[in-house]
Amino acid sequence: MAKISKRMKAVYEGLDRNKQYALEEAVGILTKAKKVNFDESIEISLNLGIDPRHADQQVRGACALPHGTGKTVRVAVFARGDKADEAKAAGADFVGAEDLMEQVQGGMMDFDRVIASPDMMAIVGRLGKVLGPRGLMPNPKLGTVTPNVADAVKAAKAGEVQFRAEKAGIVHAGIGKLSFSADQLAENVRAFVGAIQTAKPSGAKGTFIQKVSISSTMGPGIKLDLASAQPQ
Repeated sequence: MAKISKRMKAVYEGLDRNKQYALEEAVGILTKAKKVNFDESIEISLNLGIDPRHADQQVRGACALPHGTGKTVRVAVFARGDKADEAKAAGADFVGAEDLMEQVQGGMMDFDRVIASPDMMAIVGRLGKVLGPRGLMPNPKLGTVTPNVADAVKAAKAGEVQFRAEKAGIVHAGIGKLSFSADQLAENVRAFVGAIQTAKPSGAKGTFIQKVSISSTMGPGIKLDLASAQPQ
């Protein structure tokens, strides 16, 4: 059994690992547990009552967090002409067509989100083996294959997060930093939970959201009372 450090022992003292905490209380516990010298990320994890192996039970989408993620998102856009100019004006970090494809094929991966105008998918498709395994392949369902490339860039830069249920029916995402205020973190959590509820697939049966928890990079995982994490 792995040894627990003195710091983690102190963090877990007084924490009921089985209790479902109200959202504001859970955020307060994470804030008090901060002991490291960097701004820790806050992650949310949801266990869903689905089997993603079935086509009608897949959960995938995007959520615009009201206060962003606290991270700088680097965006690459495949577009030509006016669309390329619009993407640059919206703040895209890399914009191009065949030239950008060649850069990516050459190993350039200095981006966190890829957006493409529909006419670029023949080019982007040739990068499937590179972008696919990293979860970066543009997808119309996520709004990353769109004629409105400028809006997609702005959304990504503003802190939109993408989500997808894994094989076990678990969805997780970064929803902020410990430097955020308690209200900001709570609002981001409720926005994300609301987006998951909206993405409920037609094939889901029984209780859809079964468990919600939040954690910081170096802190404990805390189970949430689902009612307190619902959009208000």
